[in-house]
Amino acid sequence: MSYDLLIKNGLVILDNGEIETDVAIKDGKIAAIGSNLGDAAEVIDAKGLVVSPGMVDAHVHITDPGGSYRDDWEGYLTGTKACAKGGVTSFMEMPLNQVPATVDAKTLQIKVDAGQNKLTADVASFGGLVPFNIEGGIQELDEGGVAAYKCFMATCGDRSIEGDFMNADDYTLYEGMRQIAKTGKVLAIHAENATITDKLGEIAYKNGETTLKAYVASRPVFTEVEPIRRAILFAKETGCRIHICHVACPEGVEEVTRARNEGVDVTCETCTHYLYFDTSELDEIGPIVKCSPPIRDKENQNGMWEKLLAGEIAFVTSDHSPCTPDLKDKENAFEAWGGIAGVQNNVDVLFDEGVQKRGMSLRLFADIIAANPAERFNLSSKGHIAIGKDADIVLIKPNAPYTLQTEDLEYKNKISPYVGREIGAQVARTILRGETVYSLEDGVSDTRPGEFVFVNGETTYSSDTRSEAFVSVK
Repeated sequence: MSYDLLIKNGLVILDNGEIETDVAIKDGKIAAIGSNLGDAAEVIDAKGLVVSPGMVDAHVHITDPGGSYRDDWEGYLTGTKACAKGGVTSFMEMPLNQVPATVDAKTLQIKVDAGQNKLTADVASFGGLVPFNIEGGIQELDEGGVAAYKCFMATCGDRSIEGDFMNADDYTLYEGMRQIAKTGKVLAIHAENATITDKLGEIAYKNGETTLKAYVASRPVFTEVEPIRRAILFAKETGCRIHICHVACPEGVEEVTRARNEGVDVTCETCTHYLYFDTSELDEIGPIVKCSPPIRDKENQNGMWEKLLAGEIAFVTSDHSPCTPDLKDKENAFEAWGGIAGVQNNVDVLFDEGVQKRGMSLRLFADIIAANPAERFNLSSKGHIAIGKDADIVLIKPNAPYTLQTEDLEYKNKISPYVGREIGAQVARTILRGETVYSLEDGVSDTRPGEFVFVNGETTYSSDTRSEAFVSVK
């Protein structure tokens, strides 16, 4: 048999472990794995490289459309190019900060339309749970093919902007969970206690505090743990499957593990920046490293690594949430936008910090960047190097240190806390459904083969085969 592409001689991460073997690709799918597979139109010699499933980043914010308010924030064109350069072949897009927020069929279609012919990675979507969409919006989003739902227990959104996202009060959380449980899909939750963190931040600001260290102190660990417990209690009551986003403390992970052991369908993620930065260096870096929950101290970071290596954290994400430079360039950290640009540096940083420095197995590495998020959100064609799956692959060059420079960034606004850092591994090539979208030699492709991916029950489908159900509720 003749294939479209043959990847030879690489160390391939399969579901049962890594092996030096060849991978054959036909019509965008993995067609064969083994030796002496035959001929191909294109052959890539991956000798000395790790062949991993492409990353499925389950937490990315693309602000497209910007609704005339955020037009200069991250767009699909630049955001998905950064994905390609960083080894991210698919991502789950959050229902904010685009305007309007993705809360019903109409706004989901607006977002999909905004991304047409701009994608260098595949995109699945979260639908929002907000106080103003619990009358019909959740059902429309399910029929429209969102992969999951997202809500905020922390304060979010700009009330001066019509259609902006809004955090969920307890009734919205409860009623939304009741409705989402009927869809069988997962509700992802930003768990911080809004009342307490808002007030502690206000007090610190009035007292003249300006530093990131003070910002971290205004969002103590218990303000994460308490809403995680509350969300779990609501999940027990409603039967809703839940996922806790960007957990930044081991105590939060422990709540999730305890609940899961009790039979609750709950998982959690952490983010690359919580595993890389710590409080002591934040003020030296500046507000580009501000986020919420905040980056905590070194002891906390070590605890997060322990939880990750023990398998208690389902996957790692970027929580890529960039803005324009003026919103970060503040003398007072409390006034700066809280979000980190990171989607381009998940794979290389995690491989270096996890596999090379801490002895993480390649199998666990592939699980936390690809297999686990794909399975949790039913992206059934993604996440594995296995026959019949989409040929979404990243080739990693180990023990190949480089220092990230501003000009290396593909983001619309070239700011990132990783700039200036030496990273000990490199993404050598990214392949999306059999097509190279990035290589060290040639950079990012201009072909834009990415697609929107939709989920309907147990079925995953692309833009070209979207269900008639969605069309009927537009």
